[in-house]
Amino acid sequence: MPTPRPGRRPGALAGRAGRLVAAGLLLSAALLAFGRPDTGLAEASGDPLKLTNGFYVDPGSAAAAYVRRHPEDTELASKIAGQASARWFGTWSGDVKAAVAAYTMAADRADKLPVLVADNLPGGPCGVGGGAATAAAYRAWIAGLSDGIGVRPAVVVLEPDALARLDCFPPAQWDGRIAMLKYAVGLLAVKNVNTWVYLDAGNVASGDAKEIARRLRLADVGKVRGFALNTANYFTTSESVSRGTAILQALGGGSHFIVDTSRNGNGSDGSSCNPPARKLGTPPARSTAPADLNLWLRTPGESDGPCGQTPTLPVRTFSPVLAHHLITGT
Repeated sequence: MPTPRPGRRPGALAGRAGRLVAAGLLLSAALLAFGRPDTGLAEASGDPLKLTNGFYVDPGSAAAAYVRRHPEDTELASKIAGQASARWFGTWSGDVKAAVAAYTMAADRADKLPVLVADNLPGGPCGVGGGAATAAAYRAWIAGLSDGIGVRPAVVVLEPDALARLDCFPPAQWDGRIAMLKYAVGLLAVKNVNTWVYLDAGNVASGDAKEIARRLRLADVGKVRGFALNTANYFTTSESVSRGTAILQALGGGSHFIVDTSRNGNGSDGSSCNPPARKLGTPPARSTAPADLNLWLRTPGESDGPCGQTPTLPVRTFSPVLAHHLITGT
């Protein structure tokens, strides 16, 4: 049981949970009955930052598991395992409702804000395979993820590269893929009233900002908090903020964005797959306008795939060698 904040009486966390459930049910019912505000749910739903006390440091991360096996590696423990990073959910997660519920409940008990990345669109981000088998399977999966969160506070980044790399798929498939994203957006917006959802919008190199804004509109970005930039990539924060500002202008305002700063301390060398001489970026924190947050959406040290510095290491597999390269910037 976490230590209550000053001024909280014992049992306040349980009371908060009850209030969140009640508020969530009332808001969901109102939205279903009367429709959604034109400007999205930001004004109507809870602010997850105000409902929590800092970001959740996942004790189940691969970096944390490594440190438990190697307590002597104090540098990795403090600079990576001790920082809050997102947990990714996909086909590998098994029963996604149960997995997400366990993760968000653990964060809620600690009075911390969990960050989730949903990565399960059929065909993967660029037709390389993976993801749900069918559109129907995806809808069922994202419904399970939504149910697992419930009204607990959370941040969700939705489907990395799905919009930015839409061109990887035949044009005949575009409407169907956009429809799946719209379904996910609509579901999360109504059911997860204390969650900030960000549709992934690629990175600095993802083509014309106006085209990305057009795709975000097609996927109903106005119904959720906003969009995410630089997910699992290396572009600097300043480059990403400039990119986000351009997308906001193309959208006509009314949205927000976050930046993945997990590995962007030295910027990008043009490669997005375990490149050398990259470095940790700024730790997760609230940002200044126009960005909402700087987050670690990839746990530093996890492989981008069998490429670059680790040509045989599967994606999301943790490597202390990669981790220490990011600590030193070499």
